[in-house]
Amino acid sequence: MESLINYVQDQFIEKKEFPEFSAGDTITIYYEIREGEKVRTQFYRGVVIQIKGQGLAKTFTIRKMSGTVGVERIFPINLPALQKIEINKRGRVRRARIYYFRELRGKKARIKEHQR
Repeated sequence: MESLINYVQDQFIEKKEFPEFSAGDTITIYYEIREGEKVRTQFYRGVVIQIKGQGLAKTFTIRKMSGTVGVERIFPINLPALQKIEINKRGRVRRARIYYFRELRGKKARIKEHQR
């Protein structure tokens, strides 16, 4: 069964090349929005909270602050509307899933920058 899933993914899903990123990194995602006949590009900039899955089934969660409200969004890595991913800052965190980041406010919500 697993080999059948891998075969279908290899044949029908196109693989896009994106840079490697991990939890704690600040990234910008550019994706297409379709509104009727019009197509426009919108970006979403935030901190990567988690990366889940493997291969083409990989998803990642990004958290950004919109005013004083935290907004999280989950993106699949093989989303057809995904155009490009830019890494703005590499963050140094000690966990793979930084759910504790949701409760942090002010200066405590800063992530140390890491040169890789």
